[in-house]
Amino acid sequence: MSVKALVDTGATDTVIPRKVAEELQLPVTGKSVVLTARGSVELDECIGVVEIMGRRRTISMLISDEISITLIGVTALELLRLEVDPVTGRLKEGVALLF
Repeated sequence: MSVKALVDTGATDTVIPRKVAEELQLPVTGKSVVLTARGSVELDECIGVVEIMGRRRTISMLISDEISITLIGVTALELLRLEVDPVTGRLKEGVALLF
């Protein structure tokens, strides 16, 4: 399934609308309490495959009843080896940091 998504560099996790999770039949694997602009909320968790710019990884995601667009958090970007170019605001290839 292709979906429009917003890269949110202020978010740790990737969040998908419940409608997307249900359409893809992604099973709930747990729950997570997260801090949002509205305060703390408990969201269902699932695992799915995300592909951006030809890079594909299995990613843990949160499921929200509140949002209508997928939000890509920094954890997914790091796993996909992508980063936001601060000049253009677009995604670009990144590198893994191992120290």
